[in-house]
Amino acid sequence: MRPNNPTSESRPGAALPEPVFHDPKHHIKIFQGDCLEILPQIPEACVDLIFADPPYFLSNDGITCHAGRMVSVNKGAWDRSPGADKMHEFNTQWLAACQRVLKPNGSIWVSGTSHVIHSVGFAMQQLGFKLLNDISWVKPNPPPNLSCRYFTHATETIIWAAKNKKSRHTFHYKAMKQLASGKQMKSVWEIKPPEPWEKRYGKHPTQKPVALLKRILLASSSEGDLILDPLMGAGTTILAALSLRRMAWGIELSGEYVRLALSRIGNQLVFAAISAFSFHIPLDPTAGSVDRSESAMDSPPQTTLIHRERKFFFVGALRREIVFVVVAESLEDAWRDFRESTKSQTPVLSVIKTETEIYLALGT
Repeated sequence: MRPNNPTSESRPGAALPEPVFHDPKHHIKIFQGDCLEILPQIPEACVDLIFADPPYFLSNDGITCHAGRMVSVNKGAWDRSPGADKMHEFNTQWLAACQRVLKPNGSIWVSGTSHVIHSVGFAMQQLGFKLLNDISWVKPNPPPNLSCRYFTHATETIIWAAKNKKSRHTFHYKAMKQLASGKQMKSVWEIKPPEPWEKRYGKHPTQKPVALLKRILLASSSEGDLILDPLMGAGTTILAALSLRRMAWGIELSGEYVRLALSRIGNQLVFAAISAFSFHIPLDPTAGSVDRSESAMDSPPQTTLIHRERKFFFVGALRREIVFVVVAESLEDAWRDFRESTKSQTPVLSVIKTETEIYLALGT
């Protein structure tokens, strides 16, 4: 488990570490490290909304069903239960750290199954949060229970709480009523699990759908608000915030999941604009009579390829800009040239390939 007491470097007031990703234009910062060490370094009362998806501590060597196959429930060492007391101690620690950085009228959403969510709710009560709602997220097609000794697990609970009893939390009632076809939105939400496109770059074992995070942000935050996810995982909160014009900070311990999140974020952030320049060359150098009847164009003219060029654009991870450009035959060659260049130590977020082909039309 995480340390019980922050080190002197991580006490409130210490400088934040350098983010592994920073996009000033869209106000996005990603920090890699333990949230219990980084949260105390975030300025007090600066965050409008927090979404957190803490470990469910489900990895107990059991089995489940995925895509019609029997698979292990184990997700990693981070998901193994240390026991009820240690689990509750951890939940209390990170929730207290989150409460400190929330603005006076800020609120927090925490998701979980029955294995962890009761500890979260109790810790919130102990810390003086104001409990607002518990949302039942219903999954339309949950995996069957293979043991046939329990009901099929078809829901997760999401607790919504304000910083304290005095908080005047944000709630966009009219927007939620509009989403609910003109009726008050209930606390039971049926939302599909992540779609295939959301796992294009890989997947996190507890990944949340973008649609779920968008609803949460639309309900309880406004454009320009700062959103924080202290247990970022695959970066779904950051993606939802970006699409809804919110500022976003994420904290994630695992380098593997940081890279996954950056791939997903980069897909939204990086746009390659390719301008095509057209040159008009007169085919009739003299003012003579030329037959341009349809019969002359019955078949397309023969062409021959006279030039082909592949360019690779390396986009930086810390600053969203092109840091290296090279003409190469393959991505492997491009990476080799990059490693041999003066930019070789620059962290790379993504590589864009463009290919240009020029054909010459042959006369008949």
